[in-house]
Amino acid sequence: MKKILIAVIQFYRKHLSKLKGRGTCIYVPTCSEYAIEALEKHGVIKGSLLAIFRILRCNPFAKGGYDPVPEVRKGKRYEK
Repeated sequence: MKKILIAVIQFYRKHLSKLKGRGTCIYVPTCSEYAIEALEKHGVIKGSLLAIFRILRCNPFAKGGYDPVPEVRKGKRYEK
């Protein structure tokens, strides 16, 4: 599933993003780069959620700038 989602994003980057014009993303890395990295680091479910929330933040009212994919947290979720 992850490979299919990445292929869809790459298709968008290569063919559809040109219709919007260059430089429309206000973030670094771009939203599509972020989505691919999130999927690779966090898997399908969490990576998709991170990508969706990033796309929702990408709007004219947002500040933009550098916004990397969070690192994978290792260890127990809740520690006493």
